[in-house]
Amino acid sequence: ATSGSQHGTQLYFTILETQWPIVYGPEYNIGFMGFEKLHPFDAGKWGRVYAFLKESGMIRDDTTVRPREASQEDLLVVHSKQYIDSLRWSVNVASITEVPPVALLPNFIVQKKVLRPFRFQTGGTILAAKMAIDRGWAINIGGGFHHCCGDRGGGFCAYADITLAIKFLFERVPGVNRAMIVDLDAHQGNGHARDFMDDSRVFIMDVYNREIYPHDGFAKRAIKRRVELFSFVEDAEYLQLVRTHLEGSLNEFTPDIIVYNAGTDILEGDPLGCLSITAQGIIERDQIVFQKARTCGIPIMMVTSGGYQKDTARIIADSVLNLHQLGLINCEAAERCPPPDPEVRPSSLPRSQSDGGIWSRLRRNCLELTRSQTQEDMTLQVQSPVSSPGAEIQTIPEGEKV
Repeated sequence: ATSGSQHGTQLYFTILETQWPIVYGPEYNIGFMGFEKLHPFDAGKWGRVYAFLKESGMIRDDTTVRPREASQEDLLVVHSKQYIDSLRWSVNVASITEVPPVALLPNFIVQKKVLRPFRFQTGGTILAAKMAIDRGWAINIGGGFHHCCGDRGGGFCAYADITLAIKFLFERVPGVNRAMIVDLDAHQGNGHARDFMDDSRVFIMDVYNREIYPHDGFAKRAIKRRVELFSFVEDAEYLQLVRTHLEGSLNEFTPDIIVYNAGTDILEGDPLGCLSITAQGIIERDQIVFQKARTCGIPIMMVTSGGYQKDTARIIADSVLNLHQLGLINCEAAERCPPPDPEVRPSSLPRSQSDGGIWSRLRRNCLELTRSQTQEDMTLQVQSPVSSPGAEIQTIPEGEKV
């Protein structure tokens, strides 16, 4: 892997052979006093996908990759300074996330509880794209903010992670000059379309419901292969369209990487997607895309994008497990790697960002005081006059048995 310092970013860093090219961090999940429940998006979806994959035995904490937060310098590769500055106003973030009460919160809280998770997911997408080049495939369990472009956000998308990932590759990774975006979220991907409007290095295939948000006529001009659906399309028709147009796209354009926006808001019953694709249809869709990319020898990076039902986390996990079972994704070194000794906590493992609240802090303070007093008592006992004259006084190292 390439060192991040050589590229002016810390988002690229060395990945172990024993780690799957699967990216996730607990920082992805949004939760603050229930405000996240005011939007239909499941703001804990990413953590539940990860939990399902762990429960399956496919991955562990030490065999997956935890990303870093995208810095302002990283974001400015695509975003204007004016746009980044506009996020310092909570009312603007409320508009982007479509959660009006966010406008009433102090911005430092909005930055920490809303935008910071988005920045971590953005860092994850940028890293996953680089890993796909190195390993042939990668999955970011988050990301896919396809309604955001360089100078504006919207539709629960605050940072243009797909655009950033591609531009990072173009600017920092030799040999990557052409990219294809396969956007199969139920909504039109107008953000990255606007960003790559006049860029012949990027080919966009977008299959979306024409009857729902965002109705961006200008952005449609950038889509090289546009497949507009009507509401309540079902599996057979949908999957045939995906097969046909993916084949046609790759006949027209040979990319160095495929960025696959795998939204699950196409699921039947989704309140915003308004399509009628079954869980099995979604699993088969992902299989079609990965099979084509792997057969053609094209690196593929997947992001999870939209999905507004509780069932979608399970479906995403099942789809990843299906790809693994079929041999379309694998990591032999990770699968052979024995689990770490449970009694030893490696210093490299990240610690929780939470201090546990006031009661936990009080309890820790009490324990520290008790430990300090016990050590003083032990030292006094060793130094007591009972010791023979001239005897060497020794303190007992902490942790050793008396």
